[in-house]
Amino acid sequence: MNEQAFSALYEATAKPLWRYVARVSGRPDVADDILQESYLRLLRSGRPEMELADARPYLFRIATNLLHDRWRRGDDLQLEQSDEPSTENHPENAVDATRMLHRLKPRARELLWLAYMEGMTHREIANVTGLNVMSVRILLLRARREAAAQLKSKGKEYV
Repeated sequence: MNEQAFSALYEATAKPLWRYVARVSGRPDVADDILQESYLRLLRSGRPEMELADARPYLFRIATNLLHDRWRRGDDLQLEQSDEPSTENHPENAVDATRMLHRLKPRARELLWLAYMEGMTHREIANVTGLNVMSVRILLLRARREAAAQLKSKGKEYV
């Protein structure tokens, strides 16, 4: 992959990939590390001329695998209480999805983010996470229910 092609790929994918890892892990420092490692692994993959449509899910798969590796090793990816964002400026205006995400388990955050922020289909999520499509459907349904319960318990109506 030449420098110009890599720059275009990076420009198109880096921010969404970083946001995904940061939200799922709850830690910007982890997101920085995994982002860098994901691109390094892409470059070493032996797939020099990948199209953006192929590279994007491939990068998300790499990042997801790196996150799972951290969890299996027991690395602490729990959010610190002080990391929870504040919504004091406009608390009456919107459902605080960020706080809700912080209260969910990492797998639920991962699935919800991929489905609703990245707009991936169940099949695409299955490819990224290594789950089968039916498992994605079931786990995503559970994650949505858990998110709705979180929002309802905080006085927000699930829409």
